[in-house]
Amino acid sequence: MLHLPQELDEETWHRVARRLLAKLLSEFAYEEVLAPEPDPAHGPDAYRLPLTADLTYRFHAGRGVYGSWRVDPASITPTGDPFHFVTHAHDTVLGIDGGTLGHLLRELSATLAADARLDRSCATAAQLADLGYAALEGHQTGHPWLVLNKGRLGFSAADAAHWTPEARHPQPLPWIAARTGLASYRGTAGLEDPARLYARELAPDTLRTFDAVLRGQGLDPADYLYLPVHPWQWDEIVVPLFTPSIADRSIVPLPTDNDLRLPQQSIRTFLNITRPDRLTVKLPLAILNTLVWRGLPTERTLAAPAVTAWVHGLRDADPFLRDETRVVLLGEVASVTVEHPVYDRLPSVPYQYKELLGAIWREPLTRHLAPGERARTLAALLHTDREGRSFTAELVARSGLEPRVWLRRLFAALLPPLLHFLYQYGTVFSPHGENAIVVFDDHDIPVRLAVKDFVDDVNISAEPLPEHTSMPDDVRAVLLTEEPAFLTQFIHSGLFIGVFRYLSPLCEEQLGVPEQEFWALVRDEVVRHHERFPHLKERFAAFDLLVPRIDRLCLNRNRLHLDGYRDRSERPHAAVHGTVENPLHAL
Repeated sequence: MLHLPQELDEETWHRVARRLLAKLLSEFAYEEVLAPEPDPAHGPDAYRLPLTADLTYRFHAGRGVYGSWRVDPASITPTGDPFHFVTHAHDTVLGIDGGTLGHLLRELSATLAADARLDRSCATAAQLADLGYAALEGHQTGHPWLVLNKGRLGFSAADAAHWTPEARHPQPLPWIAARTGLASYRGTAGLEDPARLYARELAPDTLRTFDAVLRGQGLDPADYLYLPVHPWQWDEIVVPLFTPSIADRSIVPLPTDNDLRLPQQSIRTFLNITRPDRLTVKLPLAILNTLVWRGLPTERTLAAPAVTAWVHGLRDADPFLRDETRVVLLGEVASVTVEHPVYDRLPSVPYQYKELLGAIWREPLTRHLAPGERARTLAALLHTDREGRSFTAELVARSGLEPRVWLRRLFAALLPPLLHFLYQYGTVFSPHGENAIVVFDDHDIPVRLAVKDFVDDVNISAEPLPEHTSMPDDVRAVLLTEEPAFLTQFIHSGLFIGVFRYLSPLCEEQLGVPEQEFWALVRDEVVRHHERFPHLKERFAAFDLLVPRIDRLCLNRNRLHLDGYRDRSERPHAAVHGTVENPLHAL
């Protein structure tokens, strides 16, 4: 008998569809893909958007910083159906071709299906505030800026029911053995030898079982490296594309290690639920989601421990970062890369075929939390439950602090370490809502910042700095560089536009803190940092966060107009379209 997902009832579907259409209108208008016109006959915040001579959409929207839009879902007419809108707008106001349209509608449908699952199982803000870090991840709604944020092209409905964060279904991962030569290992200090990793991560009985599987086939365990593999990746990618390596037993399937692991928002990252003190594992997953194929680039996987060691070295030698901010940088401490014998030697093939097999082990957050501390991703602060209660408002109420004081504590936890890495070391992370983690005390007051997945997102100044002279060559070879004026975009786009642009209106609505005052508090924290380190004055000017205007980075335009769904040899980057006013400039 065919299985029908329970969440696919008409009422839920219409509710999440209208919500997603409001997001589409808001974000496409922000990126100037759409140009809504004022509609004063229907009110001061009313807008109209003609699609054809016979069809005009109307809605009410608030405007905010960076030229953002906040469309009221209930106000949209003639329909709240995003499929109706896209199919009538694709060749007029959206300007996308038929090929892009077909894939886009598939992503749209998959995203709505995931939204429906979340909506049917949603918890109240109070219930979410009681959840631990791992469990809370399964209730998040995805990237706030990208409209098609849960497309996951490649996953079936059954895959989505088992392997997505909103499924909240811990499962064991199978392992494989890969022959050295085909596979390479790297580790940080103390884990230079893969035997040390396996002794720490695998139970003795499990390790003996893995060795016995190889010996039973006449193979020597000393010639192999062990790594977990996503079952979907094994079925869809490894078996079809590594057939010769499986045939000659360069790759050998193994049992599971029996630990239950829970997928996080990135889908390919798993927390160990059975043994939370064990390392988090990140695996390649050849699905297309939020602009890119979710593989593991070979060169970055190899370099991950070296990048971790360098960034940790900067922090550990700096008293401000180490002792005052106590910033947590969740290091990627070990990796196994399995190259493809053919694809890895062909530079012109699509990048998805060079990110097929490997694993990265990352430090778990639990090891770094003091008694009473708890952690939530920054994205959680944007969550609003079905009753309209925001997660942030719940935490502020529990803290007992006045909202402005709580926000000052939030900005004081987040900004100083990010600013110091930027100004002192010409180094930025991408502190978006999933990678930036807020650590709270036992009263739900923000106290410090944790950053994960930073190896993929570390960028350094293209202008040489004395602080970079100690950088190892293997680290320098993989880190991306940007001109100083653009390096600030990672904080603007990742944190300010990607998170605070949504948090500030929530705080105005639910905490009584006007949006302009919210941004004044952000600017105050930046200025306070400048005053704390006057000797870095030239760096403040080079990495200027307070300029009048900044480039408008566009994530949705990339999908619509820049890359679409075509294959390419390099990973895509955000599109740039015009500029927007910087709310930190003249407050």
